[in-house]
Amino acid sequence: MAIERWRPFGMARRGNEPIRAFEDMVNRMFEDWMPRFGGEGRGWSPAVDMVDKKDEIVLRADLPGLEQKDIQVNVENGMLSIHGSRQDERETKQEDYFYSERWSGSFARTFPLPAGIEPDKIKATFKNGVLEVHVPKAAQATGKSIQIQAA
Repeated sequence: MAIERWRPFGMARRGNEPIRAFEDMVNRMFEDWMPRFGGEGRGWSPAVDMVDKKDEIVLRADLPGLEQKDIQVNVENGMLSIHGSRQDERETKQEDYFYSERWSGSFARTFPLPAGIEPDKIKATFKNGVLEVHVPKAAQATGKSIQIQAA
């Protein structure tokens, strides 16, 4: 085995550049894909859409496989938090084999809320795996058009 001088990252020998670039690309690919295919190493984070409408802010979170009892929505100090967890256990027994799989994961998403909302009137619904949170804006937050007069 030959001893090779240390080189900072990116300063590889010329002969190794294509191999190192390919290795980096493969590593990034797996880091990006693993959470999507059940890898819980980094945690699970649902897709969320936030829509700013005239009278309210609507937040929609895709939570497939969860039930209403698995989800919690909180508002505190100008922050809206969504917490949840999921668990599953599957077993298959046949004459010549036994298959068992268990997995679990939890998530937490926090969103800053703008000034001028009415926290006491926030409502949340859950239907077909989609959580929808309606955050009403206060009357002064909706804005108004001001007529400009000639001087």
